[in-house]
Amino acid sequence: MPKTKYEDLPYRPCAGLCVINRKGQVFIGRRTDGPEHTDETHVWQMPQGGIDDGEKPYPAALRELYEETNIRSVKKLAEIRGWLTYDIPKKFGRKAWGGKYRGQAQKWYALRFIGKDSEIDIENPGGGHDPEFVDWRWTSMEELPDLVVPFKRKTYERVVKAFSKFTKQTNKRPTRPSPRKRGPRAKR
Repeated sequence: MPKTKYEDLPYRPCAGLCVINRKGQVFIGRRTDGPEHTDETHVWQMPQGGIDDGEKPYPAALRELYEETNIRSVKKLAEIRGWLTYDIPKKFGRKAWGGKYRGQAQKWYALRFIGKDSEIDIENPGGGHDPEFVDWRWTSMEELPDLVVPFKRKTYERVVKAFSKFTKQTNKRPTRPSPRKRGPRAKR
């Protein structure tokens, strides 16, 4: 049986999560290995993971988030219509996912983290899974594309464009106009 050309391999179905705290910062985790780990500089990524056969994308996204971070306290803000794809470089792709995929097709969701940072546990993630991250932090949305491996950069730029409107702080009290100021139509 002839070997399938790399370019003809399918994409692995995957869910990606942009978890945004009340200060408008995004959760990222630091990886030290895996098929997508290519250098020591671009080691950060948002939570993501494969969608199992028969599983719907949003429940898969929540499952992956829990299995990687222990986070459950989230509220769905939005999703990107359609799927974002990226190809993993051939030199890594033949090792990744048993050589069955050329990259990933990702369904992306923006979630508001409504819990406390103490809920996040990358060393003992939910479901008894092995840790995928060795460190984590909150960062600005704008920084994301520069922190990931170069072949994911375009995907992250699309995520930033779609979800940056959710990074405004949500823990501030709304300001009220001063009672001394009157609008142009105010009665005198």
